[in-house]
Amino acid sequence: SSRCVPSSHRMLNCIFSSKVDTENSNDFDDFAEFSSTQLASSDEDVKDDSSFLSDLQSRVQEVEDKSNKLPLMILDTMLPRQILQIQIQHETLKALMKHRVSQETPTLGMLGMAKLSTGQTVPLKTGVEVHIIQMEKSTDKPPTGTTSNTESSEPWDVSLRAGRRFVIEGEVDKTEEGWTEAQVKFLDSQEEEEKEVQEFSKPSMVDASGKPTEVSAGDRLSVARAISKSKQFTEPNMNMKNGASLVDRWIELAKENERQPGQIDALLKQLGEMPPEYEPTERAFWVGALINPLPSMGVAMEIRPALLVSKKSRREGSGCFGRSVEKHQAYGWECTNVVV
Repeated sequence: SSRCVPSSHRMLNCIFSSKVDTENSNDFDDFAEFSSTQLASSDEDVKDDSSFLSDLQSRVQEVEDKSNKLPLMILDTMLPRQILQIQIQHETLKALMKHRVSQETPTLGMLGMAKLSTGQTVPLKTGVEVHIIQMEKSTDKPPTGTTSNTESSEPWDVSLRAGRRFVIEGEVDKTEEGWTEAQVKFLDSQEEEEKEVQEFSKPSMVDASGKPTEVSAGDRLSVARAISKSKQFTEPNMNMKNGASLVDRWIELAKENERQPGQIDALLKQLGEMPPEYEPTERAFWVGALINPLPSMGVAMEIRPALLVSKKSRREGSGCFGRSVEKHQAYGWECTNVVV
């Protein structure tokens, strides 16, 4: 019999023979020279692999910590989707924004202030990540009283767009450059709602008499109730003029009293489409940004900080919105409570 053995490693003619030459039986075996012991891992290899994995995990953790560390700016409470336009002259703040842009991380943490029952004003621990969407030298003259006319003291026009919500974790540190920063935990509306739904599936907490506690009953139904209430923003309302929805009626009233022509149209463009009713948290933030916009229109002033710091109640704020519209008097809307 004859055989033809083609080689993929070198150009050879077909060799015809009646039996395989034992001397050449390994010509085409790439692993012929390896023994099983050579293919086994040594203790040193295992140690090297362990060290590599440890280093990799350390680097991943370092990247995560860095990505969750934000420089902080305490100025105004903002809600997701809102845009704040400001003029800055403070050299540390200008240096911070230059640094963030140069590092291709044009984001900051924006915090507002809260007034305690004692009258003391303190920064909130909950804020939003803002993106620097515009940063350029101002065409306006510096404010009266500015003594220096150097380039470094020139005012900048800056626009910031609010994005993800966060809560500060741990202490706030001051950097060598002069600004403050902190580790933050970013919050996700969908994850928060899913967590509440999971709580719904757990057995209710009961008191000594065996009755469900008020907290557990409220928590377990909050998402379903929030979805139901979120529908009220866009459903026809017989208490409104021409049966308009709460949102449509508010827009009508706001346009009659806007501080400058086109303010509400510009605001709606900034906010984009209203989130669907099955995303009650995001819809509540959208409505909050609508009725307490930036710059402020002088109504529902407490809406932004109340929505930002609360957990479940922010999804049940349609009552406040309804009262604001119904009690509209010469644009002096009354709204004393965020939660129905």
